Amino acid sequence: MKCLLHHWLCLISLSLPLLFWFGYVIRRDDPTPAALLSSELRGYMRIKPGRRDQQFLDKRCSQCALVSSSGQMLGAGVGEEIDKIGCVIRMNNAPTQGFERDVGGRTSVRVVSHTSVPLLVKNEHYYFQQSANTTYVFWGPDRNMRQDGQGRVFNILLKIAKKYPDVRIYAVTREKIQYCDSVFQNETGKNRMKTGAYLSTGFFTMILAIEMCDNIHVYGMIEDNYCSRANHSVVSYHYYEKNHVDECRMYRVHEHTQRGGHRFITEKAIYAKWATRHKMEFKHPSWSL
Repeated sequence: MKCLLHHWLCLISLSLPLLFWFGYVIRRDDPTPAALLSSELRGYMRIKPGRRDQQFLDKRCSQCALVSSSGQMLGAGVGEEIDKIGCVIRMNNAPTQGFERDVGGRTSVRVVSHTSVPLLVKNEHYYFQQSANTTYVFWGPDRNMRQDGQGRVFNILLKIAKKYPDVRIYAVTREKIQYCDSVFQNETGKNRMKTGAYLSTGFFTMILAIEMCDNIHVYGMIEDNYCSRANHSVVSYHYYEKNHVDECRMYRVHEHTQRGGHRFITEKAIYAKWATRHKMEFKHPSWSL
């Protein structure tokens, strides 16, 4: 009996190194390790003609610059600082040409509303050819982004993806839109649909940045009580528009409109709360969290 037990122990001791070696080979040769799969952001699906399998956004950044479209950026002189940050996130059709000194010239990710798609198409050479290294993330309601041939905006994006096959174009999924609605309700206690509010591109951008970035440096975004200060600066809503619509006036109108307004001020209060839980800082102007 002792001899038999000794024999089995010998076999096990000889087999263990072989088992460990097989485990190493399997892990080394596995093309889809768990770590790689977990890096996918499954709320953002690739728009690619002729592709039947779903491909999701797979992008991670240690440091991100989230650049606001606000007139606060004019005269900031932080373009060089922004361009040194690993990933630069911009919104809608905010240009860099002619504004490099203040906003930088690089764009890693551009988050775009369905309403801004015509503005990008109008200048498609600049956005999709000159900026071929940019990843685009488009969001919009299901009526515009549906993929059954009836989604007007999705059909436009499909044509762009076919014309510029090297450009990485993604759409925020219906489930992700619903998730963002639930986040807004959890943070405010108000149902977005019932209160007649629309989430802003900034809201979707902030959620993406939190999912994608370890550290977020936000440029040119005002805090929720900024416009109520007597000495607040008067700047244009967008740094690149010539009509100089006052930013604070725009925020107040949207905050209190009954139907179809963005709750810009409420959203800024939400970001301040998130900044206490994530590595996030606000510059030009800085926030007192």
